[in-house]
Amino acid sequence: MTDTTAIGNGLRRPMPSSDVGAEHELTRRTFIQLLGTGLVITVTQTGALAQRRERGAQRADTTLLARLYLNHDGTIAALSGKVEEGQGARAQLSQAAAEELRVPVDQVCLIMADTDQVPDDGITAGSRTTPQNVPPMRQAAATARELLTRFAADRWQVEASSLEVRDGTITHAATGRQLTYADLAKSKEVADAFQQPVDADIALTAVSGWRVLGSPVLRPNAIDLVTGAHRFPSDIVRPQMLYGRVLRPPAYGAKLESIDLSAARSMPGVVVVQEDDLVGFAAPALFQASAALEAAARTATWTTSDARQPSHQTIHAHLKERAQTGRGRADVRGSIEQGLAAAATTLRETYTLAYIQHVPMEPRAAVAEWTDDKLTVWAGCDGPFRARSDLARLFGIPAERVRVIIPDMGGGFGGKHSPDAALEAARMAKAAGRPVCVRWTRAEEFTWAYFRPAAVIECAGGLDAAGALIAWDFTNINAGGAALDTPYDVPHVRVSSVGSDSPLSQGAYRCLAATGNNFARESFMDELAAAAGVDPLDFRLAHLTNQRIRSVLEQAATQFGWSARRRSVTPELGVGLACGTEKGSVVAACVEVAVDRERGEIRVNEVCEAFECGPIQNPANLTSQVQGCIVMGMGGALWEEVQFENGQMLNPSFAAYRVPRFRDIPRIDVQLVNNTEIPSAGGGETPIIAIAPAIGNAVFAATGIRLRSMPMPGGALKQT
Repeated sequence: MTDTTAIGNGLRRPMPSSDVGAEHELTRRTFIQLLGTGLVITVTQTGALAQRRERGAQRADTTLLARLYLNHDGTIAALSGKVEEGQGARAQLSQAAAEELRVPVDQVCLIMADTDQVPDDGITAGSRTTPQNVPPMRQAAATARELLTRFAADRWQVEASSLEVRDGTITHAATGRQLTYADLAKSKEVADAFQQPVDADIALTAVSGWRVLGSPVLRPNAIDLVTGAHRFPSDIVRPQMLYGRVLRPPAYGAKLESIDLSAARSMPGVVVVQEDDLVGFAAPALFQASAALEAAARTATWTTSDARQPSHQTIHAHLKERAQTGRGRADVRGSIEQGLAAAATTLRETYTLAYIQHVPMEPRAAVAEWTDDKLTVWAGCDGPFRARSDLARLFGIPAERVRVIIPDMGGGFGGKHSPDAALEAARMAKAAGRPVCVRWTRAEEFTWAYFRPAAVIECAGGLDAAGALIAWDFTNINAGGAALDTPYDVPHVRVSSVGSDSPLSQGAYRCLAATGNNFARESFMDELAAAAGVDPLDFRLAHLTNQRIRSVLEQAATQFGWSARRRSVTPELGVGLACGTEKGSVVAACVEVAVDRERGEIRVNEVCEAFECGPIQNPANLTSQVQGCIVMGMGGALWEEVQFENGQMLNPSFAAYRVPRFRDIPRIDVQLVNNTEIPSAGGGETPIIAIAPAIGNAVFAATGIRLRSMPMPGGALKQT
């Protein structure tokens, strides 16, 4: 009996179902990858790679062998600690290696997010793959190309500069001699040379010379994804595996006082685990584990706090009351007191954000398996090495005895930094003595996964007699400091981020607090423009010397036809715009909305968004990321809100928690600006920050009503 087990992502090989340890060995390994072309390529690697199992000092491993190795058929196995969760890193990192090695992208087999095989590249977050992980991959590939070229030059006794590398073949034009990477892979000297350090100062291919980077490349396992062959974390199956369910509290803050587990323990095939704060039930079928959970839950008694807890209706007053003033981040330029005192016109407004969930297509899932004294976990989280550390610490074992594998997973959006399901599955597997799969339900994901923080954002601005912005005071309570500072030129500025007492678990979200900070800032800029009697586009341009933001703002406005369409605004049809910057990239959006005031409904008809993040490495993927950000941003702008009371979630389902539907999708025009004068930045987050304020500004243009909360309450537009 064999079991096809994911190793890395998109790479699969048959292995004995009883021998997980066989997967740990990297010598004489056969990898099989179903590539985007539909071609199955078998790749066999020989060489002295056994030392890779001693990975305690993984972070310090800067050798070529840590990043890539050459297979006997000339294909290249490239290694990355990043996770593919839909953002396109698999294609992009493959392109990076292919570009510098001078091979087609389908000649690169990328192994990702397997702690026994890959270097520690940190968690997949913060749009850091492009600026922080693509360069090391390119450096390793360029180092390998030069090394292989030197070997060919030494063999032929010619200058390395006289050789050309194309499609994995090294050619000496003067004599017509050729050597392929496959030829060189058979050399022990070459294999030994791959243990040298990567040259961090090696010259990389200029943007003007890109052949693979800069091209639209699909994810290498795209066929697996569309045919259902790819196995996500929730699809992993191990021999003799049990399915686990975990007892959850009835509300935030509830503590288990007592429970009768006798009925669950008497059920055939059910394993009951009670360990500290964990009460779990594992069985050969999920319905059996669920039945045991339900039987035990009926007997549980809980203690809860007597203190009155805030609800979604009172959360903003609670956050403001508990604001930790004087303990947050503050940046000051000039004197805000003098600036406001000198202003001819002063505005003060408050904006609010609701808690929202990340709503990935795939909820948290993990499979854990103990073999002898080693733990292997397949999990859906975006930090394999962080998860390995958490698991090792939980069980008090060395990290080398824990292996974490992250198959390409179904979304995260900043919501899967913590390996919750992995910890639960590992604890239950150890107690049960068999592999255990824990898959969170959608209700569990809505309730117990951490939320994007709710926030109160207070703004004050001052205009001089000529309508110029001279004072800017901006405070975010609870959500954080991402994109906190204003990109506009204002002589007197104070921006601050202060914490508060959050009643719900909160954490990272796509672009962090920038979604809320940019919503408040760009909405307030429109309010100031209206007070000054100036077109919103002209008002922004008058206060912008940042040429990158000006460029995308002008591009979006021109493509959208801003001036003409602004003159055509009616009470039922409005246009708005917004711009911003975060994580090294810049964005601007223009939108058209239709407003039905009788029903209190807002519909986004059209979005034109211009985005620039340096040289574009994969235009098709970047376009997809911008489109995804726009749609996701619409959800937070118009509908998404976690409703809760007394520590309980009131809308933990797709039926009750409104996300964008297909019918909500507007016409989307993405304008990518290719700036080759600077290094590439990430593009998976910043495009989300412009859509909400642009919608709010368009609603105001049509109705004269300013909506200062996310989500925007369409009911406030109803005519009385």
